[in-house]
Amino acid sequence: MTLNPMQPAQPAKPATAGAGPDIKTFATAVLLTFGTGVLMMDGWALLDSGFGAFLGLVAGGFGIFWWKSIHGKVFPRELSTKAVVILTVINVVLVLLLLLQVS
Repeated sequence: MTLNPMQPAQPAKPATAGAGPDIKTFATAVLLTFGTGVLMMDGWALLDSGFGAFLGLVAGGFGIFWWKSIHGKVFPRELSTKAVVILTVINVVLVLLLLLQVS
């Protein structure tokens, strides 16, 4: 029988990747929230009623659920820059659609 002495526990060391992952996570949170709000306004402008805003909110919820199914978490720490750029482009398109509906 061998005796394995217990090793002292090592404290967890934070990742030394800098502020990049934190900035991407913050940008993702802002863009997902903003995108859901713009979808609500798009629905309101399209149907000219509160029901349209409700449908936009439901669409935003499905979009966030889809985002989570792709990345594993709603706000993943390890997120590619490409994903943040695509999310930004989607938000810009939603705002342009809103501006076209209003004018």
